[in-house]
Formats: sequence, C-alpha cells, structure tokens
Amino acid sequence: MKKSILVLSLVIMVVGVSFAGITLNASEVDSVLFMVEEEKLARDVYLTLYDKWGLITFSNIARSEQRHVDAVKYIIEKYGLEDPTIDEIGVFKNEELQALYTQLVETGSKSLVDAIKIGLLIEELDIKDLKERIEATDNGDIITVFNLLMDGSENHFRAFYSLLQRFSTEDYTPQYITIEEMQEILSGTNERGGMGHRPF
Repeated sequence: MKKSILVLSLVIMVVGVSFAGITLNASEVDSVLFMVEEEKLARDVYLTLYDKWGLITFSNIARSEQRHVDAVKYIIEKYGLEDPTIDEIGVFKNEELQALYTQLVETGSKSLVDAIKIGLLIEELDIKDLKERIEATDNGDIITVFNLLMDGSENHFRAFYSLLQRFSTEDYTPQYITIEEMQEILSGTNERGGMGHRPF
C-alpha cells in the first residue's frame, strides 16, 4: 500500500510541474478524456461485482482503479481540460463506455467465474488502449502516467488469472491482446503492491 501511495505521489510531482507553452493536441486530449472514463469504468464494474459476489479482490482492485482515475485527473487539471467523469457508479459521458458498463455487469453477474473473466477482459482492453495511446503521443506526462497505469493493469490481469485458476479449470482466451502478449504478462512480476491485490 505504501508503495502505491509513493508511486502516485511521484506521478503528482512529475505531472504537476508546468512548462509554459506545452499543450495537448486534439488526439491527446481525446486520449486523456477517454482513458479517465475507461479507468472509472473498471472501478465501477469491480465495485458492482464486489457487491454481487463479495470477492475481496474486486474491492482491492477497485481501489487501485481509483488511483488510476486520480492519476489521469492530474493531467486533466494540469492542461485545463474539462473532466468528463460523473460522480456516480455506472454513469458515463461516453456513450460507448456507458453501453459497455451495462454489458460487462450483466455478464459478470451470471456467475463468479464469469465475473473473474470480466476482470480479465477489462484489464486486457485497458492494456491495449493504453499501449495504443502511448505509441500515438510524444507528451511526457501522458507517457509517464499511462505507462504506470499499464503496469498496474498487468498486475490486475495476473491477479484475475490466478483467481480463474483457483475457481475454474477453464483456460482463458484473450480478446484484445494476443496469446503471446498474455503469456508475456503472466510471466512477469507485479510491478507495485505485491500479489496483484494492491498495485498502483
């Protein structure tokens, strides 16, 4: 937990440094505003599935997702963007994310194993979207924060994969990343927080 707080504090210090004349282009603005809602999507789904199934990992990772949201909000604040997040669970400005939330919760409410698979799906989607947006920018703030978020998402993926092995004999086939990318993530170690329960 202390490591997570330290990492977030470092992000605040780095992103909080202002440099005159630095602005975000339209694509970068879209990326930041989309990712803050996608991170909130993950948090909201996990909170809802925790209420449904009582599995503590959902609650722990939801807290981590809140730190992800906060980290992106520092970029929003620094560059004077309008924060699109709505302070209500399951409510989003982005219509695609609104529909996705409903779909994910519906599927994850069918069984505990389905809920764990939804966790895996969310994290691989997050990894894909973060990677694409990192590659599309040269802005240091975005690269720094999104790389940290991607480390956290890989931790979450490993945590959910371990749960799937615990509660089911089924294997998992990724939808948004390749099998090779999944194996690379699973062969890695938790970057922050230990055991995937309280990563950044």
